[in-house]
Amino acid sequence: MKKMSMLLAVLTLVPAPALAADYKCQGNRVEKGGSTQYTVRTSGSDIVIEKGGSTRGKAVKRGDDYAVEVGGSTQATIENGRIYKGGSTWSSVGEAQRVYDCPDIVAATLWVLQQRGQL
Repeated sequence: MKKMSMLLAVLTLVPAPALAADYKCQGNRVEKGGSTQYTVRTSGSDIVIEKGGSTRGKAVKRGDDYAVEVGGSTQATIENGRIYKGGSTWSSVGEAQRVYDCPDIVAATLWVLQQRGQL
């Protein structure tokens, strides 16, 4: 029993392996497995996500926050490290960055577009 307790104590001290993001930003490209999946374009402070030359969605700067839009319709807002849908917290920017290893607003925009089936 003492050996089991020692083993459990040691295992709790071993750090869990970090999970790598599925997607990674390289310049203005979002890659998966080294292959470009999306292109990120910027216009002023706005960010546009494209695939095959077609706009999938964009993050539009509004004051201190961003609105994620698809076809001109707001799908979510990004403010203070949180992603909001209809005024309620939907997720965090950190959670989005676990999937998309990209700058905060880019990762959050990609995450929202994925949740809305726009990617």
